[in-house]
Amino acid sequence: MKILVTGGAGFIGFHVVKKLLEENNQVVVIDNINSYYDIKLKKNRLKELYKIGKKKNFIFYKVDLINFEKTKKIFSEQNFNKVIHLAAQAGVRFSLEQPREYINSNIIGFFNILELCKLFNIKHLVYASSSSVYGESKYKKFQENQIADHPIQLYAATKRSNEIMAHSYSALYNLPTTGLRFFTVYGPWGRPDMALFNFTHKILTNKKIPIFNYGNHSRDFTYIDDIANAVIKISKKIPKKIRTTSKSNKDPSFSVYPYKIYNIGCGTRVPLLKYISLIEQNLNKKSKKIFLPKQKGDIADVLSSNKRIKDEFKIKNFTKVEAGVEKFIDWYRNYYKI
Repeated sequence: MKILVTGGAGFIGFHVVKKLLEENNQVVVIDNINSYYDIKLKKNRLKELYKIGKKKNFIFYKVDLINFEKTKKIFSEQNFNKVIHLAAQAGVRFSLEQPREYINSNIIGFFNILELCKLFNIKHLVYASSSSVYGESKYKKFQENQIADHPIQLYAATKRSNEIMAHSYSALYNLPTTGLRFFTVYGPWGRPDMALFNFTHKILTNKKIPIFNYGNHSRDFTYIDDIANAVIKISKKIPKKIRTTSKSNKDPSFSVYPYKIYNIGCGTRVPLLKYISLIEQNLNKKSKKIFLPKQKGDIADVLSSNKRIKDEFKIKNFTKVEAGVEKFIDWYRNYYKI
């Protein structure tokens, strides 16, 4: 099995590729290694993947997906069975500063992937969406059958656009597509701009950590191994076109075409202040906090319903946040020799 993973030098991409290689798949990675965060971290992830995959099973291309012709050449040369598209411009807050980066990467880049999957008859396109698409939902638990058409940041708008674009290709060209709405992913090899990494760094360097919405946030923190395992398991089940339309008016995520949407979340609400407390306990050091108002684009309370993936894929156990934070801190100390 030869699989393309875009964004394979990124946080989620790295863990997905690692598990695919451990299953003895041939994996091709495309990543532009942009400077949104520490390039050295991305290069070190790639070094780890080269060790696992050797020359036989791992191929890397430094290419930007907005370059259609270069990306097309890779598709032509490599003959993929499926595509796992994880490349994107990430970060909610950065989208307030550099919106054009999100249009280029998340809209144009995604369109190029759709076109190439159509042209090369890819058997299954799995792509990353986000819990951010739900916006400020009136529901306390986000479920796939809820309307998700009111995002409150451009990042979320691009991810919801991806879902709609994918559906059009599923309908027009019978391209099987599956969108995965990730909920606050954390763990070893994470992104420095995310809360766990950022807070750990600031606590260890005696800097104040900014706590927005005066600490009244809660998140559904989902451990990276759970995410990677779910991505791979879901990628193996190819959506099929069906005949009935009986559910279509009741469930906005339902389609008669080969198109699926899944939440991937732990299903546990964790208050932000509890999360910080767990970091402090594992570092054996108190943080210096600065409490700030809610930022533009922030969603106060996020909680996933993971019933759909539990029922369809028999995914039962998710890593508890206490264990996940401990594993991250162990990795962080080892990686930075602290």
